[in-house]
Amino acid sequence: MYRTLLIFYSVLFAGALNAQGWLPQGVRSSSMGHASVTFVDAYSFHHNPGALGFLKKGTAGIAYESRYMLKELQHQSFAVAQPLKRGVVSLGGQFYGYEQFRTNRIGAGYSIRLTDQISAGVQINYLSLRLDPTYGIKHTVTGEFGLLARINKKVQIGFSVMNLGRAKLSEFQDDRFTTLVRLGANYRIIEDLLLAMEVSQEVGLNARVRGGLEYHPKSVESLYLRCGVQSAPMELGFGLGWSFDKLQIDLGTQYNQLLGWTPTAGLTFDFYNPKKE
Repeated sequence: MYRTLLIFYSVLFAGALNAQGWLPQGVRSSSMGHASVTFVDAYSFHHNPGALGFLKKGTAGIAYESRYMLKELQHQSFAVAQPLKRGVVSLGGQFYGYEQFRTNRIGAGYSIRLTDQISAGVQINYLSLRLDPTYGIKHTVTGEFGLLARINKKVQIGFSVMNLGRAKLSEFQDDRFTTLVRLGANYRIIEDLLLAMEVSQEVGLNARVRGGLEYHPKSVESLYLRCGVQSAPMELGFGLGWSFDKLQIDLGTQYNQLLGWTPTAGLTFDFYNPKKE
């Protein structure tokens, strides 16, 4: 009975926080409180397609998350990005839940550097939500847009908006898939220490404030140490990363005082560095 109630509460909790069609992705993001709208890596596909315009190498990532350590709330995701002579193409997807509550999101995008300081990106996503017996299965297509500006060597500002058209989920109470707006910045305090901050707003819900730190000690070049926090409700994040030439391994966890721990693990692989004209 306890497990059933926990799953039920977790689904409602996840639905209230993340609505339908989007969940934050990637171990680095999770470990840093999901203040990730300015990150430039494979998982920028899920956080800000505009950031991918600054990507220099072909890269792919996979991640697994056991939300609140329940198999019914497993979460898998992937992202692939490939620079071209001009611009970057990307693919990605996320799969969350179990038989009676499952969300899927699969899409493709294109990003490009507009100037040396500004990059923009667009994305098209297919979304599906299965929630038996209330909704059955719902499908839709949504668009996403993002920007990333490099103000100087220490400061970056990122912006993204998901579900531009506010796709409808149900006529009942005008229920819609998630429309999410994110605005954030990062600041390199010193060469080894990165601070990331972000505010995200879902239509109809309270804004969430997120922040995180990443420390890359010179004494251990392969190691990354991360921590983060986010509000409404309060969640803490911690994590480690190890970089081995083209391969990076990441481990992390989040903690919610009501629902407990959410461990995550992921791999990122750089597979191609194109020649530029």
